[in-house]
Amino acid sequence: MSATTDTHHELGFVRKYIFSVDHKVIAKQYLFLGIAFLLLAGAFALLIRWQLAYPFQKLPVLFADSDHIMPPESYNMLFTMHGALMVFFAITPIVIGAFGNFVIPLQIGAGDMAFPKLNMLSFWTMFVGGVIMIASFFVPGGAASAGWTGYAPLSSNALMTIGWGQTMWILGIAMAGTSSLMGSINYIATTLNMRCPGMTLMRMPLTTWGLFFTSVLNLLWIPVVAAALFLLLLDRVGGTTFFLAGPLASSEGGQPLLYQHLFWGFGHPEVYILIFPVWGLVGDLLSVFARKPAFGYKATVYSMAAITVVSQIVWGHHMFTSGMNPIVGHTFVILTVSVSVPTAIFFLNWLCTIWHGSLRLDTPMLFALGIVFVFGIGGLTGLFNALQAVDLYIHDTYFVVAHFHYTLAASVLFGALAGIYYWFPSMFGRQMNNGLGKWHFWLTFISLNAVFIAMFALGIAGHPRRVATGMEYQLFKSLAGWNKFAAHSTMMLGAVQLLFVWNFFHSLVRGKRAEMNPWKASSLEWTVSWPQPHGNFETVPEVHRGPHDFSSPEYKDRDWMMQSEEVPPVAT
Repeated sequence: MSATTDTHHELGFVRKYIFSVDHKVIAKQYLFLGIAFLLLAGAFALLIRWQLAYPFQKLPVLFADSDHIMPPESYNMLFTMHGALMVFFAITPIVIGAFGNFVIPLQIGAGDMAFPKLNMLSFWTMFVGGVIMIASFFVPGGAASAGWTGYAPLSSNALMTIGWGQTMWILGIAMAGTSSLMGSINYIATTLNMRCPGMTLMRMPLTTWGLFFTSVLNLLWIPVVAAALFLLLLDRVGGTTFFLAGPLASSEGGQPLLYQHLFWGFGHPEVYILIFPVWGLVGDLLSVFARKPAFGYKATVYSMAAITVVSQIVWGHHMFTSGMNPIVGHTFVILTVSVSVPTAIFFLNWLCTIWHGSLRLDTPMLFALGIVFVFGIGGLTGLFNALQAVDLYIHDTYFVVAHFHYTLAASVLFGALAGIYYWFPSMFGRQMNNGLGKWHFWLTFISLNAVFIAMFALGIAGHPRRVATGMEYQLFKSLAGWNKFAAHSTMMLGAVQLLFVWNFFHSLVRGKRAEMNPWKASSLEWTVSWPQPHGNFETVPEVHRGPHDFSSPEYKDRDWMMQSEEVPPVAT
């Protein structure tokens, strides 16, 4: 056993499990934090859908003694915090924080992250940001209520969003961004400088590639949104007018649209920041469970690189309704539609990997296939939003909400669940119940699609988003049935997640002991037995092949070869 391993075991409980510098422990901390916020933000979604289906009616059991569950201002607070917590404190900690910390060093043959102490600090910065967000519910005036995007001047003038909740929202998001920035520095430095011998860039698993490109976008664009948040904070507490104009401004005034440009300059790359790790994960999982090399590996990597570049210059399609010059709008239309080309290459590669594969429909594979389906719907419906003439009519309807949730929420949720089921044996040494996992997938798949298809129907009919009830308008009273269908489907979706919660925590304690490589995968994280020591590898591995070496006719008695194995088995 290495010296680093001995030293780690001599540490006390606090240094070993709380303020740990071991990337695997930090990954688990991110995972538990993300799951907690995922459940909380999911509960907010249940309340939101109840309000839209049964406006201002009592919620059974919990609020039976109250006059009504929520006034419009409370509804605004719920959908604001639902979006913010999901994006910055649920999805980000799981998909980027947990998966990135756990797999990058193991998949490239490194002993740890390049900067272990910075890694520890990044988690606790995220944790403090989450505490600030939760605490905002208990200050006078309640939590933020200006939407998850925090548009100025609604969020910049203390007279419009009364109380400290909106200010605490700014601070919480800033802490999450700071955490992501520190993590990105670590991920990039580790990936570029700490690969083991033989691990060339084109031998890295696609998951690591996805996390790498995510980190590049974070490094470029988090400073931009940080500048927007800093100016917004000064407008709220410092008396400045960066985002205030007209009678709201005490002096010459600024430009409210400036905030939108700064936010969406980050906000659209943020979509790819969250989806890149999932795309990489899908490429790896389809290969493992189809028992085939990932089709178009290099094309997938180059497509990620192309999207990384183009995604930074398409933010204007979020602002077609802001009075944008049509010529500028046409430019953003062309750029946005062009993103569909490398995205289509992704999709083609996934389908070709599945084609004629020897499919093993274990739970991780089911969720990976689910990602292919929901992202396909999200991508196709995104073409409507990319066209300025169409977007002017559907922009503020539930069509956009459904598209966004299919593209990002559903895809990333399935990606998070696929990754948890897949790496659970390596992280915790136990196997989650595969049968219960399959029930979890199918019930989640059915209920989730029911929710968002109902939202598409509402959007096509013109139902507006960001309103506590559409039933105040005669035009939308006929849509009450769709709202109730969406609400009941959401309740089913929420209830089904209790299967996952039970499976996860029960497996932690009493799950079946996992074998070393239960999925018969070929990447390096499956060469280290659980519990992995601090330092990961007893000896530095040497890589001789790519990460998807499956079903070669040269191999005898098995259909895969580990990346670190030097000589293939004797041919039959």
